Amino acid sequence: MAAAEQKKSYAVIKNFAGLNTKANRTAIKEEEFAWIENAMPIGFGNIKIVPAQVTVKDSGNNAVSFSNTVTHLTSDNLGVSDYILAFQDNGSAEYFKLDTLTKGNVAVAATFSNANVSSSQYKNERVIIGDPNNGLFNWDGGNLVAMGSVGSIGITAGGSGFTSAPNVNISAPNQTGGIQATAVATVTANVVSAITLTNAGTGYTAAPTITITGGGGTGATAVGSLVTFKTGTVSVLVTNGGTGYSNSSNLTVTIGDGAGWTTQAVGRGIISGGQVTNVIMTNSGAGYTANSNVTVVITGGGGANATATAVVNTEPIVDVATFSGRLWVAFGRTVAYTAAGSYSDFTSVSAGAFTLTDSTLHGKITGLLSANNFLYIYGDDSINVFSDVRVSSTGLTVFTNTNVSASVGSKRPYAIFPYFRSVLFMNDYGIYALVGSTTSKLSDNLDGIFPLIDFTLPVTAGQVLLNNILCAAFNFTYNDPSVGPRQIQAVFFEKKWFITSQGSIDYVNSTPVSGVINLYGVDGKNLYKLYGDASSNVSSTIKTALSPMGDPIRTKQALKFGIEATLVNPATLTVTVDSEVGSSPAYTLSNSGVDWYNNVGTIIPWVNNSSTTINWLISAGYNLYKSDAQQYGKYLGLTLTSNNAAFVVNTFEFEHELRVRF
Repeated sequence: MAAAEQKKSYAVIKNFAGLNTKANRTAIKEEEFAWIENAMPIGFGNIKIVPAQVTVKDSGNNAVSFSNTVTHLTSDNLGVSDYILAFQDNGSAEYFKLDTLTKGNVAVAATFSNANVSSSQYKNERVIIGDPNNGLFNWDGGNLVAMGSVGSIGITAGGSGFTSAPNVNISAPNQTGGIQATAVATVTANVVSAITLTNAGTGYTAAPTITITGGGGTGATAVGSLVTFKTGTVSVLVTNGGTGYSNSSNLTVTIGDGAGWTTQAVGRGIISGGQVTNVIMTNSGAGYTANSNVTVVITGGGGANATATAVVNTEPIVDVATFSGRLWVAFGRTVAYTAAGSYSDFTSVSAGAFTLTDSTLHGKITGLLSANNFLYIYGDDSINVFSDVRVSSTGLTVFTNTNVSASVGSKRPYAIFPYFRSVLFMNDYGIYALVGSTTSKLSDNLDGIFPLIDFTLPVTAGQVLLNNILCAAFNFTYNDPSVGPRQIQAVFFEKKWFITSQGSIDYVNSTPVSGVINLYGVDGKNLYKLYGDASSNVSSTIKTALSPMGDPIRTKQALKFGIEATLVNPATLTVTVDSEVGSSPAYTLSNSGVDWYNNVGTIIPWVNNSSTTINWLISAGYNLYKSDAQQYGKYLGLTLTSNNAAFVVNTFEFEHELRVRF
């Protein structure tokens, strides 16, 4: 008697979710993928191969390559033009202008630090650049201006005989494109009693000269200081004003050598009410590395007992942001902000600085982001927000400071960006979304990837439109267990993750052009538009779950598999049937294969009038590509690989028979 035929069973997978590396391949959901690279699981029956990167060309059709290795890539809009700015490891910077496809210089070598530069756009007028050691700069598409602005102005002599307010003349800035500072004087009892800045100016590389003229009087003098945020500079804090001081002309403030200086600091004492009330730095010095050995001695002036201490600025700028019509600069645990409606005035009454004293900020500020009517202040494991910025009746700026995360933050400012109404950010153990005051982890399904990320190398991120869907992409170096270190992008949309590989990309940045958000990247020096070439071949991998096919305790014998796909161009798909014990030999599926031979057995190529070889298709469009299969296991799945472009996977299909239990 013949044995009964085993009943054949079938499985069809069309409902495509995203990548899941958190669980074993045998434990993820049937619709999830153990790996999916350069293939976007858009929806039901629709996985599209993503485009490859494309080399950006200039107006002369030459590949755009920056002069030196890029260490920060950003994009900005000035007027009606979009720019990509590349800051480089020799301290220079270059731009690429997207409407004219032209490259040019922003700054020569040694202008900036070789890494950790930050930037932010102010209106559509200029780019504000924060250098960790060299201070602030702004660039308007033409002139790069060091943003030294006038700080405190101290009256060294009030003069006499003034019947009206005299003119206060501040010397012109040292740099082309700078803005000259302005101030007004106040007269009380026929002497100049106060000088108030009305515009702090920009472009000063040295303390300005202050000249007081007119008003019917004589003898009034003043000195001004400079605000630069440079590290290694010195300020002086008066700790005891002393008594009996009356003559500022022979008051001397001597600032000691300290440690490591390259330019010695110089200060000028200001006397009021018989005391030394302030020391104006007429030269803040350079190169100071510690304040323990920097002495300050005050002599002369007719008084005694005044003391002061030197404070060396050792805190580099970590980030800059524009928010509520101002510039905000983060260094140490402090955020300094300009006056209302200004990007350079750190001196007027509505300017100021706020130091976070919250215990939730462990260490120092690591990044700033302006989005959703908030200024986000990131620490390594905390997030604060500034909001409701306003000017009080006394002219002071007030705002609300709220801690919204006391346990999760990021030290990677290039991987923090807005996404719809949320803020996304990556740290060394996950990717998170901040919505309102709630932080939630998005990257649970990437938990198998994070231990293999090289966090000693750059981590950058941005938005990009793919298949008309706004996605978030995080670029990093992945220590691939099979092939070693390589750069990949973890891409997120609609609660799904997938992976792309777009070459050896070190830095990425979003750039909106004509309403379309593109993602650009560099591989050292060369500029690419990611996902910009839908016609060139791209390597893709889709590794399905290993499914128990409804019965995890039974061994299955794979009989056939099928892949429904839409292949418009010639393409070859390579498939293995996988189980928990291994993979089958590779099966090749193709919609091409018609060859024409001459009478000696040589293939005859067909060439069109553009000298392009024509490939003959067996089929085009939507088809079921199927094959017999040989594989045993309690769990079955498929791995599909291809080096072809622009096709769509619609369905995975299995035919199998059940075998023994356990």
